[in-house]
Amino acid sequence: MISLKANKRADRCSSIETIPAVLYGPSIENTKIEVNGKELEKVHKAAGESLIELDLDGKKFSVMIYDTQHDPMTMEIIHADFYQPDLKHEVETQIPLEIIGTAPAVGLGGTIITNMHELTVKALPKDLPVKIEVDVSGLDVFGSHIMVKDLELPKGVTAVSHSDEVIVQIVTPANVDIELTPPSPVATTEAPVEKKEGE
Repeated sequence: MISLKANKRADRCSSIETIPAVLYGPSIENTKIEVNGKELEKVHKAAGESLIELDLDGKKFSVMIYDTQHDPMTMEIIHADFYQPDLKHEVETQIPLEIIGTAPAVGLGGTIITNMHELTVKALPKDLPVKIEVDVSGLDVFGSHIMVKDLELPKGVTAVSHSDEVIVQIVTPANVDIELTPPSPVATTEAPVEKKEGE
């Protein structure tokens, strides 16, 4: 399990390298803490929504990086929420999807369209994966696709997203614009009704 060090927060951060954060959960009191911003960025990128070990002044907590706030200019993390879940109960969260392999149909002129980048799942905290791989090497004809129900999920992980939702699909060049263009409003073709005298 990836580890991240933290300290209890003073009235203000002790250095420009640390950022404010909060630790909370069903069995602990809300605690104001601070962590190294650069280290948090690395851990967040590597762990995603999976559990990490938060070392708070020598005491270990199994937590999720539940929420982060970013600087609108630099996009660096400026605040984080660390949530310690009940390890005996399932949690629901979104896991990134990673496309792997090469679709043979692309070599025939097809275009691969990705409709989903994250999958909503339910699992015990210890079973949450960092990512879920989507192997497209079996997409060998136009029109072939992969749905949520086609994924091989890790043991203990259940998809919450609809099973028939399409994650990726192969379309012909002629249909690429159709797939990527949002539907336009339906025009009304009915002629206005003329009122008769006396109505």
